[in-house]
Amino acid sequence: MAVVIRLRRTGRRNRPCYRINVSDVRFPRDGRHVESLGLYDPLAPDPAKQTTVDVERARHWLKVGALPSDTVASIFRRFSVYE
Repeated sequence: MAVVIRLRRTGRRNRPCYRINVSDVRFPRDGRHVESLGLYDPLAPDPAKQTTVDVERARHWLKVGALPSDTVASIFRRFSVYE
């Protein structure tokens, strides 16, 4: 099973919010997921509350072989998920 870490869109129209999810490649973007790793809210007024990530679980999934999307990889770089 090929596993990816990608964003799942939530929120309402013109006010996007995203969840960082681990899912199978075959599932659609907003479909079933294996685990939720955090939250990304690009329109939050406070930059500190814009992103939350479970760093330990993210490192676990990367060690297992999950491939992050480009956006998730940049979020992980900000949170020093890569060692």
